[in-house]
Amino acid sequence: MAAVPAAGGGHRTREHLMSRPTTDDLPAVARAWLDQALAEAAAHPGSHGPISVWELRLAEAGRRCGPAHAEDARVRILTAARPDATALARVYFQGTAEERLAVLRALPRLVPGPDALPLVEDALRTNDTRLLAAAVGPYAARHLDAHGWRHAVLKCLFTGVPVDAVTDLAERARGDGELARMLRDYAAERTAAGRAVPEDLHCVLRHAEQEV
Repeated sequence: MAAVPAAGGGHRTREHLMSRPTTDDLPAVARAWLDQALAEAAAHPGSHGPISVWELRLAEAGRRCGPAHAEDARVRILTAARPDATALARVYFQGTAEERLAVLRALPRLVPGPDALPLVEDALRTNDTRLLAAAVGPYAARHLDAHGWRHAVLKCLFTGVPVDAVTDLAERARGDGELARMLRDYAAERTAAGRAVPEDLHCVLRHAEQEV
């Protein structure tokens, strides 16, 4: 299985990036904690004082639910708390990489307009493949402009993030002549340097070369 470079060292397989455990199979103690955290978030949504109860629960999720289930738990807590874009930005920029990941995953459920695009744009500037994969999800598909979206696709190719992670890839890439040009240029650069051209690039290029 092809490995994908991951921020901080090590590698992540395509399956690792694309699959995420859910909280459906949590142990009883962790399930009880999550149920309480969700009830608290629903009872006291939004922002309250310098830090809300649900924000504290986001920080606890890894310890309470375990690393494998923490992301799904955080997304569920965020969804129950219904924070606005300002509160989400605070959590994102002050949080750990894991908390930032949960914010990005929750954006499509919480922010109907483009107000949270600065969070997506920040994630696209990182080399953390988990954040990149989350940043090119449904929220980006709805709200990133053509220029930003093309560069997001190229960033996936640069860093080895599977283009399967890009929501609505075929629809947005179809007939995009500028994207096709960028892909050909990137392929030519790699070929000239004696490096392999990623198969994902050919996949995206096929979409971009299709007529609308």
